Amino acid sequence: MPQVCIGRFSLQQQRSLSAVLWALLLCTQAALGFSLAGQQESTCEANGSIYYLGEWYFLDSDHCTQCECTAEGSVCARTECTSLPAACIHVSHYPTDCCPRCEKIGCDYRGVVYELGQNFQPSECEQCTCDSDGIARCLVADCAPPPCVNPVYQPGKCCPECKEGPNCYADASRSQVIPAGEPVWVDSCTKCRCHDGKEAGYWEGNRLATCSHLKNCTPQQPPTPVH
Repeated sequence: MPQVCIGRFSLQQQRSLSAVLWALLLCTQAALGFSLAGQQESTCEANGSIYYLGEWYFLDSDHCTQCECTAEGSVCARTECTSLPAACIHVSHYPTDCCPRCEKIGCDYRGVVYELGQNFQPSECEQCTCDSDGIARCLVADCAPPPCVNPVYQPGKCCPECKEGPNCYADASRSQVIPAGEPVWVDSCTKCRCHDGKEAGYWEGNRLATCSHLKNCTPQQPPTPVH
């Protein structure tokens, strides 16, 4: 390149030191101008910086958008963040990150999140533990059938209780409840007895009393309900 530039001058000018220096200056300026022009065609400007052809970068204004510098300019695409686990109990979002991070996970049980290793009682009949694998494992109480026809659920207790003690219905109409243990005259001709709550297996499916009727007996008055 210097020989071509110098060749534009006369022999007398070539012998002149100032002419040679001037020629070199012109060549340098021409080469510099060409280099800058070429650089402008193969670079991209973003984030206050210059990126070269094929270089990747993230936008400072949006860390989820990544761009590539191409001959046609910057080509960008936005990263979509995946959903965090439902049982994530500690989320961090660093300024340089596109998506939030789940730093700590627990157990999601019926919409409530518990910490790993935590014991909890979601209901009176359940005792649960949040295991290290993020799964809540529970033991559920198996309540025996209550020995009465009118059990009551007490606050804070799992299984129903018979506040009035064991009892049963006097007959299939289920209009009269009699206490268990001793025979009860439900009318002047009928004597009934229901279980006492201690006979194994008796209560299951046996909510009616066992009754005996006096022969040739007509009740004198309607039975009086016994509760």
